[in-house]
Order: sequence, then structure tokens, then C-alpha cells
Amino acid sequence: MSIHKLPKRRADDLYTDIWLPEETKAIRHEAREFAINELAPIAHALNTTPEDKNNFPWEFLKKLGDANFLRTPYPEKFGGRGLEYPVLASQVVEEELAYFSNGAAATLYDAPLALMGASILRYGPDHIAETVLPPLMAGEVTGSFATSEPAASTDLSAHMLSTVAETVNGGFIINGAKRWITNACVAKFLVFLCKTDEGLTMLFTETNAEGITIGEPDKKLGNHAQLTSDIYFNNVFVPESNVIGQKGKGLRVALSALTEGRVAVASMGVGMAQAAFDYATDYMEKRTVFGKTLSNMQHWQNVFADYAIKIENARNLVYKAAYTIDTTGKTDSPLGAMAKTYATRLSREIASDAIQVCGAMGFVRELGATGELRPLETIYRDCKIGEIYEGANEVMLSIIARSIFNQTL
Repeated sequence: MSIHKLPKRRADDLYTDIWLPEETKAIRHEAREFAINELAPIAHALNTTPEDKNNFPWEFLKKLGDANFLRTPYPEKFGGRGLEYPVLASQVVEEELAYFSNGAAATLYDAPLALMGASILRYGPDHIAETVLPPLMAGEVTGSFATSEPAASTDLSAHMLSTVAETVNGGFIINGAKRWITNACVAKFLVFLCKTDEGLTMLFTETNAEGITIGEPDKKLGNHAQLTSDIYFNNVFVPESNVIGQKGKGLRVALSALTEGRVAVASMGVGMAQAAFDYATDYMEKRTVFGKTLSNMQHWQNVFADYAIKIENARNLVYKAAYTIDTTGKTDSPLGAMAKTYATRLSREIASDAIQVCGAMGFVRELGATGELRPLETIYRDCKIGEIYEGANEVMLSIIARSIFNQTL
């Protein structure tokens, strides 16, 4: 098999980083070179190999750590890069990784950093941050963030959650189950939401704690590199010192992390949208039908001109949402919901039309005659989950509507 020649990056001509801080531009350059050299050669295997914990890309995770990309969101205090705009920088890394593998971006960057790591950084006590962040940033371990349950995902209200923490001397005894948890089967560290006497509370533990059992990875439509599994708690003891934030205030911790995670999902949507756009337009310039190239057919010119505008809008929404978090420290802006809704919907739309214009060469994964690898099939499968996880897009629209009308839950 051979790797398909990388297409021209149309964004280099259509988009400008003129408004981005210099440090963010530098991070993008680093991330793109890294993704081309280290991720592109293994992306097809990551994207098409069925989920199995033995296939987790530990070697690539370590390379991310060695290249300091896992230090991007964190301050120097804990060994991070100490950037002025860490959330913004993280988005360009997410985008560049998702250009080749959305599953890898989600499992190696989004889940451990934007969700678990962000919760610990913002709300966790120093002793947990000092334990978790150094090996996490080095790419030696990974982590999980667990809120969803078999009967609770979109609705994380107390009456829906069934994972219960009984207060005992020195801490809590946990019983219950979590579902759809990224990295659960390979993670060392875990931050999870449960019910305590005070209300919903976020706790920290290690996955090898006595009484924790983790299921096999789910077999999914797409994002094969992103392993999700159930977690079962059977009389698991967690000390009170492992509370993240305050008892009874766990939903605030969860939603804060999820808001940042939604911006990351939007970044991944932009990355997939750009990749689909680039592969399609590259093919359109080469494929001749009825005496002219597809790129000279007005219908497809109009379709992809419109997508060029929308990618520009999506990318700018993502960056504005991230910049707002960096400069205000607040995660309650509707910009994250706007970015996620727009970018994930766009990636699905472009992936569909990219396959349509490429015809069979869009639909094929591997061409038997030549061994050529084609990525649009992967993008088409992977992009759908962006509209579902970390808050379904219908929920995102409700969040935006509440902001419009100044309403609360």
C-alpha cells in the first residue's frame, strides 16, 4: 500500500493568520510539520483498524510529549509551555492533528488535556496536578474524563446520574457505572462526576483503584483510534482530598471542561472540513469529464466557493471562542456552542460533497489495483460524532437560544 500524495493546502491561499498572536502562528507551524512527518504515515492504520486496546498509539503519544505539544495548555508552574494564549494554541494543534486523524486528535489531545487536564488545572488541588500533569505532558500516560452514563449523557442532572458516592470516614465509597468514556481502557488517571450528599461532585482517582472494572472498547462507526469503554465502580474508596473543586459543585467543573472541549471538537471539525475540501479540490483539478475538468464546472465551483467561505467562518469562530477563554478566563460564552455547531455540521456537509465530486475515488478506502489510500471515507465516518459528543448540536442550539433570551435552565 502507498500513502496518497498530500493535497495542496488551500487554506494557505484562502486563509490568513494575520490576526493570530505570533506564538500561536509558531505553534501551528510546529504542529503542521509534526503532523505531516509523524502522523500522516500512520493515519490510515489508525483510522481504519478496529478498536482494540492493544492498538492504542503509545509510541505516537510519546512523540507528542517529546515534541512538547502536550505541554501546550499548561502553565510553567506545572512544567507546561507557559503560553499567553494556551487554549488558542491548543486549537491549532487539534486542527492540524484532525486534518489527518480525528480519532487520534480526540483520544490523545482532547480527552486527556481539554477535559481531564483542564478540570484538574482549574479546580483541582495542587497535589493532584503535581501527580497527574508531569507524566501526562510527557506522553507517558493518558487520562479519562467521565460524566456520561448508560442513562445519562445529554442530561447530567442529579436525578439522572446513578453513580453514587456514599460519604464515609475520610472520603467516599463509589458505586455505579460510566459509559462512552474515552481512553478508559488505557488511562491511568480518571476524573468523574457522581452524586454526593451535597449534590453532584467531581472526584479524581486512578483506574487501578480496587473495585474499578473497565470494559472492552466499543466498536464504532468512526473514530476508531478513539477508544471508548464502560467503567464500573464497585465499592471504590476515594479520599476526600481528591475532590475536584467543591462538593456539590461538580456540574460547574464538568460544564467548564466540556465548554473548552466543545471548542476542541470544533477545531477538529475545521481540520476535517479542510482536509475534505483539499482532497476534493485537488481531485477536481485533475479529473476530466466531458472534455473539461471538474474544477471548471460551474456547479462544483459554486459549491466549493461556498465551502471556502464557511471554513473561514468556522475557523474564525473557533479562534474567537478560544481567545475569549484565554483572555477572560470564563467558559460561559455561547461562542463555544456556536463554534461546535457550525464547524461539526460543516465537516459533515463538506465530507459528503467531497465524496460526491470524487465519485468512486471518494468512496474507496484502498484502491486494489494500485494500493492507493484515499482518506475521504474515513473523514465521512469520523465527522458525524462531532455533532453528537460533548453536547449534541441540538443542545448547543438551546444554549445559544438561552443566551439570546437571557434564560437559564
